[in-house]
Amino acid sequence: MQTEMPRRSAVVDLGSNSVRLVVFEGVSRNPVPIFNEKAVLRLGRGLTTTGRLNEEGLSMAMEVLNRFHAIARGMGADPFEILATAAVRDASNGPEFVAALRANMPGVPIRILSGEEEADHSAIGVMCGIPGASGLVADVGGGSLELIRLTRDGRHDANTLPLGVIRLGDRAKGDLAAAKNLADADINAVSWLSKVKGDTLYLVGGAFRALARLHIARMQYPLNIVHYYTLEAEEAREMTGWLLHAPRRSLERLPGAPKKRLDDVPFAATVLRRLLRKVQPSKVVFCVDGLREGWYMLNVAPDCLPQDPMEVVAQDMCARLGRSNKVPEALFKWTNPLFLKEGRRAKHLRRIACWLSDVGSHDHPEYRAEQTYWRILRVQGVGFDHEARAWLALALAVRYAADTTADFLATSRALLDESAWRQAVSLGQALRLGYSVSGGTAVLLEGTQLAWQGKELVLELASSRVAVKGESVGRSLSRLGQTLDVATCLIEAAPNVK
Repeated sequence: MQTEMPRRSAVVDLGSNSVRLVVFEGVSRNPVPIFNEKAVLRLGRGLTTTGRLNEEGLSMAMEVLNRFHAIARGMGADPFEILATAAVRDASNGPEFVAALRANMPGVPIRILSGEEEADHSAIGVMCGIPGASGLVADVGGGSLELIRLTRDGRHDANTLPLGVIRLGDRAKGDLAAAKNLADADINAVSWLSKVKGDTLYLVGGAFRALARLHIARMQYPLNIVHYYTLEAEEAREMTGWLLHAPRRSLERLPGAPKKRLDDVPFAATVLRRLLRKVQPSKVVFCVDGLREGWYMLNVAPDCLPQDPMEVVAQDMCARLGRSNKVPEALFKWTNPLFLKEGRRAKHLRRIACWLSDVGSHDHPEYRAEQTYWRILRVQGVGFDHEARAWLALALAVRYAADTTADFLATSRALLDESAWRQAVSLGQALRLGYSVSGGTAVLLEGTQLAWQGKELVLELASSRVAVKGESVGRSLSRLGQTLDVATCLIEAAPNVK
């Protein structure tokens, strides 16, 4: 029996520096790219001087876009759309180029985004990747810098500035001092930036991502994931100073250095440094989701945006890798007595951990803890900031009996403070106890509960559940007590225990 192919959609981002095709699979709160390819055309090179798209880039563009069209068509992508941004909208021969594309690809939607539309797409991409984001979104491309104010109520006050890394380099004739003055003049002309002073600054776009990759390598940061990489404002300012003065050769030697982006780095760092000076943000957060993910949420999955992306990922992993979709909520309620004073974020993470608590059930038992740790730490999904990844991965590794001194837990050890570490380990021990009691079935968990009798932690078993009492349950309860630094006791309770 042939199964139906999941829905696919595709978008081409035709920018001033590069053109990229992304094919998404399914309709989900977490966009799932199954094909992602970029070609560097530098269509915007020389635009400041000539007013026209770069001829060398144009000669390559038709061939690249024909390939992308063939791939999207072959993969059954619908909708499929080409979005053209700063270089095409600003060039005198932009309309001519788009007309040639339409003649070559009849029926394919080709849209030239205004600067405000580009900013809006990027803001929706940030909302997709960082739920609850509020502050200033700055999306740098080759031809322009889009700025938009984002609040929990929506998107406001969009502007586009000619500060893309290629265009700024052309305008300044490669002189960084001149680039600084140009950036200051353009940024200072945006009147509404005073509204976001002291807020979070979200950085989007390939040139900004290159800064993050270089800084991650320089700092030997323990998680090589750009999305949600966060710096305090002073750290970001120091980073830009380093990037403006570091010899190119020293940057090239850094592991994972984005060598094709190194020419753009000084100009991206200049733009960021001037933004930092103007808005004085509380912190800087890098976001990998931008225009393309914004397009996806607008055109493919608009009803999904209000969903919690972490819960969607966790529930999907539970369905694919776990043994029961009833146990997670039962475990969440069962562990409540251990975390009576937890805050909103901690409670949310505990719920996610419960949904992920059985994803290692089919792994080899000798490697289950470590395999689960890496699976959660590096999970593909938006909404997981770095601390959340480290916390959840640690809790789930302990759930599978990881030794907390194990070398593979080093990332969590580096990213979590003592309090967060202890809480994750406590939850992991509690989940291990829950599975010892229930065997991974909700029906056996019912009729048991954790409770406090003074300062002693008690596992109560109703008469109908005494049969689950065993050596493994006793050991798990004892380990949980040692982690919490409390005495423990296992007792038989009345039959009506809830």
